[in-house]
Amino acid sequence: MRRHGRTGPPEAAISGNLQASWDYAEDFIAEDEVLTTARAKGEELGCVPVLPGAGSALRLLAASVGARAVVEVGTGAGVGSVYLLRGMRPDGVLTTIDVEPEHHRAARETLTEAGVAANRVRLISGRALDVLPRLTDAAYDLVFCDADKQEYAGYLEQALRLLKPGGVVVFDNALWHGRVADATQRDEQTTAIRELGRLVRGDERLVSALLAAGDGLLAAVKRAD
Repeated sequence: MRRHGRTGPPEAAISGNLQASWDYAEDFIAEDEVLTTARAKGEELGCVPVLPGAGSALRLLAASVGARAVVEVGTGAGVGSVYLLRGMRPDGVLTTIDVEPEHHRAARETLTEAGVAANRVRLISGRALDVLPRLTDAAYDLVFCDADKQEYAGYLEQALRLLKPGGVVVFDNALWHGRVADATQRDEQTTAIRELGRLVRGDERLVSALLAAGDGLLAAVKRAD
């Protein structure tokens, strides 16, 4: 008698199709000129933007919670900011934090090119762990983190305070260029991201998933009390 169960493709098929499937997913939603220009600016500044697949997922998550208030940690040149704003409600406000003033200058250009009204964005310069404690408790629908990987655990702690019940916290680079899945990689950034995954997975206040979009998105919903 044949048993029905989950079986995977042969190993050769996995290696042959995985890259093509990832490429297909990344290109599924095409980026417009605003995003491609901002992406080039970010790479020039050395602040690598979210990849297209991750950006599309961010837009989806913001739309799924009907986000009116969002915090972004790590503005860069504004690629992630545009994706978030395009998923948020038309009256939504994005608070975005970056330690580098030149990043905010580039982001302002991007947001202007994207036609985003000035009153929809609050840019705050400073170290995230100094700024986040000044934001209002339980006032935000989504918190997106894409800055210092070694501070990710601290961002999580702050996000849990900032989020409304049903709000979402998202971390970029959760796969860290394939290093997180490789147990032989033990540098500080990789270790910090692994520890973040452990914290999120084990927190009963959160419902989480690791999404293989872009360089990996670790997303979690804050349960209602």
